Amino acid sequence: MRRPVLSNLLLASGLLALTQLTMPAGAAAEARLALVIGQSAYRTVPELPNAANDAKGMTELLGNAGFTVTSAANLDQNEMRATISDFAGRVSASGADTVALVFYAGHGLQIDGENYLVPVDLDPKREADIPLQGVRLNDMLNTLGALPTRARIFMLDACRNNPFPALSGAGHGLAIVDTKAGAPGSFISYSTSPGAEAEDGNGIDSPYTTAALTIAKQPNLPIEEVFKRIRIAVAQSTDGRQIPWESSSLTTDFKFFGGDSSGQPALPGASAMALASGSRSVADWRRDLQGKEPKAAYELVIADDTVEAYQAYIELYAQDARTPRLRTVVERRRQMLAWERAVAINTRASFEAYLANWDNSDLAATARRLLLRVQNRNYALPVAAASTPVPIAVAMAPTCPCSTPTPPASPVNPAVAPVIKKRVDDTPPKRKVVETPPKPRRPPPENVVYERAPPPDRGPPPAAVMQGIGIGIGLGVGLGGGGGGMGHGDYNRGRY
Repeated sequence: MRRPVLSNLLLASGLLALTQLTMPAGAAAEARLALVIGQSAYRTVPELPNAANDAKGMTELLGNAGFTVTSAANLDQNEMRATISDFAGRVSASGADTVALVFYAGHGLQIDGENYLVPVDLDPKREADIPLQGVRLNDMLNTLGALPTRARIFMLDACRNNPFPALSGAGHGLAIVDTKAGAPGSFISYSTSPGAEAEDGNGIDSPYTTAALTIAKQPNLPIEEVFKRIRIAVAQSTDGRQIPWESSSLTTDFKFFGGDSSGQPALPGASAMALASGSRSVADWRRDLQGKEPKAAYELVIADDTVEAYQAYIELYAQDARTPRLRTVVERRRQMLAWERAVAINTRASFEAYLANWDNSDLAATARRLLLRVQNRNYALPVAAASTPVPIAVAMAPTCPCSTPTPPASPVNPAVAPVIKKRVDDTPPKRKVVETPPKPRRPPPENVVYERAPPPDRGPPPAAVMQGIGIGIGLGVGLGGGGGGMGHGDYNRGRY
């Protein structure tokens, strides 16, 4: 009875050890969530059979790499938006130590400098229908970019040819999306260069997904190295017609699979990957490529995928069979960089500058339309400014007809010095009324006798006064000296 138990324990231990060996480095410390969308069964245009196969292969690969995968196929607009929203909810609930990956296989379109993922029910009659019927790529990037995560990885096999006849004026391929302009911690990979179209492939998978399914399995490869090797493999399989492109603002390391990379065969150009990093000038690249075989030099510049590297190759290997195609790549890349700047600045001058150099490009019609749009916007600004009323100080505007306007905080006429002193706050100062106190009235002394004649209109006539004086004197003389004093005092009391 013990032998089966012992054998089961040994088997479980062996499986655990094997799982730990194949588990990606850091997977135990981080959550990994993936959303895989495959759009094949389009309703108004021919199907994309390889898109469904691409999604199926990536679902298996990511599951083996430790991701919890949500797979969805043939989504219409509402379903696609709901699926992305649900995935964002799971990423948010998973916490900040999460790696979120989105793989999309299907059609993609560029309208007015914006990239759109194409639902299977899209049926445009004009370019203006795309914002209403499509799903804007930036909406998905911004939704996930707003969440606290360790890393966000986007793999877009979405640059296939435009199948909609009503969109003949749309630009080819997808526009540049620079992850450095958004939230840090993002990595985005296109199946081909900006402004170029990807091939659906002759096998069961597209060239991009075929290379990804093979190279991402290599253990202990940083993600930047994985996609450099994918770019070389796709360029080789398509004879240079398709060159994948990526942009990174990652702030942490990521590997699909961990383990020991010893014994793994080196892919073409892998021995010189160290030279394909950093920012260097054309002169620097000429020195690095000098004396190398054309094939080795070609793989180096493809791995770097910069205008400077391509230009150095074109100058050194002018007679090589690959050079004409690289000239086309450089021309298109410069055009797409100029288009990215024009759309980002979004002014009359930026679109005029683009048209001055790329007047015959596939994006010229869009540039003229956007130029007209910003011109109308600029013309409207002076009219709006002229119609804006001049601000009136609150203190100068009465709140109702019956109120008295308060003097303004500052003088209306700046040449006249203000009468009211400046105050710290903005409340208009109140007029300060100074009241002069009345002078105190002193009471007259008790024994002071005032001798003055009465006013003409109040006193008795002079004849009566003279008569009274005569009577008093006569009485005083007749009654004695004391009587005369009393008569005089009685007169004074009667007057005052």
